[in-house]
Amino acid sequence: MSAPEGLSLLSLGALALVVLTAFTVEAALGFGATLISVALGSMFVSIDALLPSLVPLNLGISLWLVSRYWQQVDVAFLLRRLLPPMALGLPFGIALYQVADASLLKRLFGTFLIVVSALELHRVRSARGADPAPLSRVVEIAMGVAGGIVHGAFATGGPMAVYVTSRAIADKGAYRATLCVLWLALNLVLLVSYGVSHQLDRGALVLTGALVPSCAIGLVLGEIAHHRVPVATFRAAVFVALALAGVMLVVRG
Repeated sequence: MSAPEGLSLLSLGALALVVLTAFTVEAALGFGATLISVALGSMFVSIDALLPSLVPLNLGISLWLVSRYWQQVDVAFLLRRLLPPMALGLPFGIALYQVADASLLKRLFGTFLIVVSALELHRVRSARGADPAPLSRVVEIAMGVAGGIVHGAFATGGPMAVYVTSRAIADKGAYRATLCVLWLALNLVLLVSYGVSHQLDRGALVLTGALVPSCAIGLVLGEIAHHRVPVATFRAAVFVALALAGVMLVVRG
């Protein structure tokens, strides 16, 4: 296998391992692929080159999971409470991505990872297996809009959408399936945006193709983990890794 132009075989191999890990997490929990891929993958490829390559992969895994588990989707929650505020914030995030400095975006993203990871780890620790308290409607809407902005800028509003969804849906299967429908809708918008702005070019598609095997293996491993690993344990490990990745992004810039 040859590396895409400008990317060494060693860097491609490391990126493939990152993507495999990221999509294992995504298939297991319903979120995390872009967060982990960008946080760790940006050490080998710039964020502006990596994001357009990841969106088609995310669409593929979301489409696969939705096609298998569509009966578990909480349609009412998705259409009434989650998708509208995120759709409202999405255009602002896309605009931010187009004009902001790449180094600044990387530091902001790292700070964002540290904050949300710390909050989520605190919540997992304090909950101790209990059902989380529901959010107020105002907080829910604010988190949704913020998640849409982050998704437009970084192709992942995951932590915020996850935070909102985890307070509304207890069943892990419904939780994962509902999030997958959300990513499917938002990433279709991002795909069109990248296409119109000519960021989804030949180079991006070549990198996408090179990462397809990692995505496919991650999907299989994630499906196994979803049915066998306790969600709380798995989620805690994910956010520890994300917090560390955030620290690296802030330091490296």
